[in-house]
Amino acid sequence: MSASLPRILVTRRLTPAATERARRDFDAVVAEQDMDAAAVLDALRRHPAEAILIGPKVKLDAAAVAQLPACVKLIANSSVGYDHMDAQAAKARGLIVTNTPDVLTDCTADLAFLLLLGACRRAHEYEAIMRSGWRKGFGLPDMLGVRPSGKTLGIVGMGRIGRAMAQRARGFGMRILYHNRSRLPAELEQGAEYFADLHSMLPHCQILSLHLPGGEAGTLMDAAAFAALPKGAVFVNTARGSLVDEDALIAALKSGHLFAAGLDVFRSEPDFDTRFAELPNVFLTPHVASATQETRDAMAMRALDNIAAVTAGRGPIDPV
Repeated sequence: MSASLPRILVTRRLTPAATERARRDFDAVVAEQDMDAAAVLDALRRHPAEAILIGPKVKLDAAAVAQLPACVKLIANSSVGYDHMDAQAAKARGLIVTNTPDVLTDCTADLAFLLLLGACRRAHEYEAIMRSGWRKGFGLPDMLGVRPSGKTLGIVGMGRIGRAMAQRARGFGMRILYHNRSRLPAELEQGAEYFADLHSMLPHCQILSLHLPGGEAGTLMDAAAFAALPKGAVFVNTARGSLVDEDALIAALKSGHLFAAGLDVFRSEPDFDTRFAELPNVFLTPHVASATQETRDAMAMRALDNIAAVTAGRGPIDPV
């Protein structure tokens, strides 16, 4: 490998196309298995690198950031969220931190709407009936779901993904409410109704969907928040498990206050609370909102684009 190529450490498995590019365009060590922070620090001792490409399994807290060797100039996250690392500690050390906005917007909104539909229409229960051999028909009042068309959808976090979710909901004739740190300009609202206070919005939300990053927000949905939703509401989360008090969510689902939930993210992943799997009114996916070939390629390539730009002296494309 030419010594003139930038030296990088890729700490997670990439798609084949991105792996080929990393090895072609950089002096790269590419992980065969996703690394944790300790493995990253060990690899950097053996392969001093200008940049590291990381994912959520690399928990770079302030202590780990302090141990990064001086050769590291850039931490490139191959995801939008970066709450798995202490970005402020990294920037305080003079490190550049980047992420990959935009490229996973559509796929995340697609999966969020899949969860919404699956929760409303009892998809988990219907499929279980079919897989067990369905031999008994249902009458008019049996196994009824909730019609999503025409419902009022509350969106928490009206960034790119939240707006993409709203766009999909409009196709189902939904009324859109949203809570955000600040109100959007009218051209981005597209008729959505703004609530500066989350708890003022919740009583109006027949369906509630979270689309904001975790970390700084803390636990947003606690027992009081779920109680504020109207009886029979549906809850969807493709944002961060840390935003939700899971005990409170389970209680709301068991009591019938919530009709159902669609969940892609959990407080402890992949060791999620298996009580969710025991509830028939929960539609579950294993944190796979971005899991399409197109999007995973784009995420890895965008991280490599940031590395290429910084190592060439052009500055980051997507600074955090």
